[in-house]
Parts: sequence; structure tokens; C-alpha cells
Amino acid sequence: MPYAHDRVRAIVWHEDALELLDQRRLPGETDYQRLTTAAEVAQAIRDMVVRGAPAIGIAAAYGVVLAAKARHAENPNCWRILMVADLAQLAAARPTAVNLVWALRRMERVMAEAGGAPVERFLAEARAIHAEDLAANRRMGELGAALLGERGAVLTHCNTGSLATGGYGTALGVIRRGYEQGSIERVYADETRPWLQGARLTAWELVQDEIPVTLLADGAAAALLRQGEVRWAIVGADRVAANGDVANKIGTYHLAVAARYHGVKFMVVAPTSTMDMSIASGAEIPIEQRAAEELLTLGGQPVAAVGAEVWNPSFDITPAVLVDALVTERGVVLAPDAEKMARLMAEAG
Repeated sequence: MPYAHDRVRAIVWHEDALELLDQRRLPGETDYQRLTTAAEVAQAIRDMVVRGAPAIGIAAAYGVVLAAKARHAENPNCWRILMVADLAQLAAARPTAVNLVWALRRMERVMAEAGGAPVERFLAEARAIHAEDLAANRRMGELGAALLGERGAVLTHCNTGSLATGGYGTALGVIRRGYEQGSIERVYADETRPWLQGARLTAWELVQDEIPVTLLADGAAAALLRQGEVRWAIVGADRVAANGDVANKIGTYHLAVAARYHGVKFMVVAPTSTMDMSIASGAEIPIEQRAAEELLTLGGQPVAAVGAEVWNPSFDITPAVLVDALVTERGVVLAPDAEKMARLMAEAG
């Protein structure tokens, strides 16, 4: 089945190297960084050359391929021991997105099984992770779009499209499919301070795919919802706890509260690799604190009073009680809670 409105790919394995679309330079420049070592991949993840939980996991998997290649060439007898430091460096790059650890654990299983020519086996697994993510996104697009109902507008936060995944997107996958089938007429995108993923990335993706998009400041979302044009708020997730609490880009909780007050449905779209059943609730999810400069400056120019202190969490927690639908590639969970999450993951296993 052909998929329209899906032209962007941010992660490419080409000629024994990982090429990442540098998302810090969008929308002004379309520049791919070519990475040849695990350390470079870890740095790219840390610096947000690549971002979005699924994309981070895929990039890390390819980083393991590069580590295996280097370590096996260094010492064919001790390459597994030498790779331990590479895996730790990749795991530490971003602490909140669970897909990173999930992908590394999957690659670690390959490490235990790989024989005398490990690089090919690692590459096959990384490519499988990449392909499975794309297939999952297209499945979630179908499932989520089926919930949308009558034609109208939707609102999204941060970036959850092809730039944040292996392709098509999670929340943007639902939006792409909804637009294709005629149930979405316009997308409103929060600018998503302080990195402006909505302004720089989501709006750029939708313009590339010729989907009508209107950008708004994060603080304008509640006023927009009050007007009654938006049917659904649709977001992704970086981690979902066992009770259905959702960690996502800072500002998601604010949007969920506003949506509930105004009677707008709230949808979270994330693959089962984002589910972390080892933690009971969102209170246990580590929240990454980013550098103060992200708020104190913009484009390298000071924008705040000298001497002001900064609180800059990269993510917040949306309680499960505010989520109307959790869409995964395994199915839809309406009003998620611990019992429904356990049932979903049991079926997924």
C-alpha cells in the first residue's frame, strides 16, 4: 500500500556509516552528519542532532554496529569486553527515553549470540529495529485515525513524525493517515519551547508533505481549544509507566489539562517499546534537566535578565487519568490504567 505525505527520512545507514539529518539546523539547512564511531553517535544523541524516543533507539542500535566493527577489528578475541564501554556511553546519552535502553538491550542479546563475524549480525538486527519501527508507525496511524470521528482540526506538541522515528511517525503518523482519509482538515502545532521542535520540525515536515499546518505559541493552546475547532490533541511519548502515566516533551501536561477542561480528546501514540512496565507510575521516571542556556539564549543571543536562575526540565509527566486513548502497534487502550496496561503488554509478549 503506498503512503502519501511521507517524504522525510532522518536516519540512513549508508556505506558502513550512520547518516543523521541534523535536526538542529532545520528548517534552514538540510544537512546529514556522517558518523563512523559509537562515540560520535552518543554525542549526536546527546546534542540532539537526532531526537525523538524511537529515533534515538534506532540510532543507538546503529551505534552498536559501529562499536562492534571497531572493537572486533581491534581484538577479535575480546571484542565483547571492549564493547561494554561503548554500550554504557550510548545508554547515558539521554536518560528519559526508554527506547534507547530497549534497543541497546536487544543489541546486547545479539552480542551474546554473535559468532566470529558479529558485524553483519549486528547490522541485520539494527535494520530490523528500523524496519519494525516504520511498520509499527504505519499500524498506529491506521488505529489512531480510526478514532478521530467527524472531520475537524487537531493539535499536536513537539515533533513525533519521520524526524523522531524510523519514518511516518507516531502522533504525526496518525495525523498523516487522518489527513489522507479526510478526517483531519488542519493541524495546529505548538512551537514547543525551548528547542522549538514544533516550529522548526513539525511545521517543516507538514509543509514538506503538503498538509495544512498552523503554528502557535505554547501558551496559546488553551485559548485555541476554547474556540471549539480542535477535536483531538495528539502527542507522542518518551516513556509510559505501568499505570499509563506518560512522560513526554515539557508542555504536554499543560496541554492535557487544557484539553480535559475544554472537552477535547487527548491521544498518546507510542510503540510498545516505549512502555516501561518496570516502573509503577510516572513519579519514578527520571526527568532530564537541560542546560540553562537553552532558556537564557536564543540563537546564541541573550534573551533573559542577567542573574535569573533557570528550571529547564526536558519532559513532564501526564497522569493516565488525562489520557483518553493510548495507541500502540498492538492495539488501542482507552482510558489506560495499570490493569489495561498489563493486559496490553501480556498480549504484546
